[in-house]
Amino acid sequence: MTIDEKPLSLNSNAIALNWKQFSKAFLNASSNGIVVTDRSFKTTISNKKAQGYLDIFTGTLIKSTLPELFEPSRQVLKNIFPVRDIEVIRHDKKYLTRISPIIWEENILGLLYLFQDVTTLEKISKKMKSYQEMSIELDTIINSSHDGFWISDGQGTVIRINPASEQLSGIKAEKFIGKSVQKLVDQGVIDRSVTLKVLETRKKETIIQHTRHGKNLLLTGTPVFDKEGQLFRVVVNERDMTEIEGLKKEIDEEQAMKVRLEEDLLEIQLEALKSKNIIAKSQNFKTILEKAAKIGRVDSTVLILGESGTGKGVIAEMIHYYSKRRDKPMIKVNCGSIPESLVESELFGYRKGAFTGADKNKAGRFEMADKGILFLDEIAELPLGSQVKLLRFLEDGSLSRIGETTSKKVDVRIIAATNQNLEQMVADKTFRQDLYYRLKVIPIHLPPLRHRKECILPLISHYLQYFSQKHKIKKNISPTVNAANALEKYVYPGNVRELINICERLVVMNEKNRIHYKDLPQSIVDASKYETLFMDLHDKTLSLREMMETFERQILKNVMDEHLTQSKAAKVLGLNQSSIARKLQKYQLI
Repeated sequence: MTIDEKPLSLNSNAIALNWKQFSKAFLNASSNGIVVTDRSFKTTISNKKAQGYLDIFTGTLIKSTLPELFEPSRQVLKNIFPVRDIEVIRHDKKYLTRISPIIWEENILGLLYLFQDVTTLEKISKKMKSYQEMSIELDTIINSSHDGFWISDGQGTVIRINPASEQLSGIKAEKFIGKSVQKLVDQGVIDRSVTLKVLETRKKETIIQHTRHGKNLLLTGTPVFDKEGQLFRVVVNERDMTEIEGLKKEIDEEQAMKVRLEEDLLEIQLEALKSKNIIAKSQNFKTILEKAAKIGRVDSTVLILGESGTGKGVIAEMIHYYSKRRDKPMIKVNCGSIPESLVESELFGYRKGAFTGADKNKAGRFEMADKGILFLDEIAELPLGSQVKLLRFLEDGSLSRIGETTSKKVDVRIIAATNQNLEQMVADKTFRQDLYYRLKVIPIHLPPLRHRKECILPLISHYLQYFSQKHKIKKNISPTVNAANALEKYVYPGNVRELINICERLVVMNEKNRIHYKDLPQSIVDASKYETLFMDLHDKTLSLREMMETFERQILKNVMDEHLTQSKAAKVLGLNQSSIARKLQKYQLI
């Protein structure tokens, strides 16, 4: 279609448009949370972003869900002027909120809330489906949007530009409606077009566009296909990058950019930060978090392996969060904490009269987790008899309570975890081989903290801050390298759990605001000394005698540095003073 040809009307009968589908797809395409309320601040419309991130659904009252927005909402309703940049923090994410009145024929119908996520640069626009006729309500939402929108037909002819886009681009919609995007590029009206790129690739595309007014716009073009698979609309979402860049400068630029880049690489590095303090700086742990987010979307059984304190429960919760069962319960069972005689009744339940004391029917943990997830922690502790029953459930999804002759099916996804070597247990015949392979559909091996060194100092910084706030005592690590080096080199046999305990001890027990090397637990100080002791032997080609002498020299140096006199050093090392003097002279330490 050329510029001179008549543009496609939204009322054309040539294309069967589905208003409800388009309206829903359009709202969900925005990278912002969008909420519409009536005059009583009761939600009538909310898109997926608002529902998923802010827990705002149809019928939700703003006053109860986001009380900090209630008073500004009243002011907007009273003054009929929008209010913007109200800060809302939910699930570790910060949103800048704009509240605008929805006016139709000089009457205020309600309020429009736009929640802009400023913690990450999100991919914005969702795939949009066919649409039939823009209603007054949809027109109002489009025109009230803080994001700019261009809508073109399947031949690249502009059919809609909203007011926000006019402001961002510095153009007037009436001059370009019905014109070809290609000709707008040829005439220099716009420097490049994401619409043309979408028409070429038939995929969602994102570009940066530079306007005549010096703005940098992030444009995301989304193709909309009809039922026959024909591309008949391209919807372009525009966001002012200059505004986002201005917000970024108010933060610690170096740290914020680093976090954002890492989160982008991991699909916004696991929105799991919403509910858990997961710090992933090492590549091996980032890969595990990414894997956990992906397998959450399927229903396969997962076996989480790792030393005690590595965060197996956190990974299980993360899988639950990303699963389609997130709105259903995740029942947690520590198999090692249940007496062997009670395991089956706890897991599978019992019928009234099944045994002495069974005075009523009781559902087991499997039934309690129906439609949800059952997390079996310390699965290696499960008795062999109960392993048989668990295997049977994994095979057909059926179970029977103790004392019942009939079975019933329940829909439960199993996540198991252990710090034991199940393969060795299978070899020792203390764990069933068939159950092991039933559980090991998707294994996740969690590395110990000593294998994710990059995470140690960020974790320490986080938990020192956490416990400082909890106990109202401000503490931080001395800027000298000794304390930080010792904490980073320590092997943490108890993993993250031990690190957390150490951080709380440092905050509570240390009287000064600065934590120095001498304030560290003795186990860390000793480990640091041994690290120094072996440093001279690392990566050197020495004979055994040379290594022994180097080792002896370092021991003598450390002891003399600490005890100062030969007599004290002799006592510590169990030698006489003359031997100490002779060795000090040999190694030129006096």
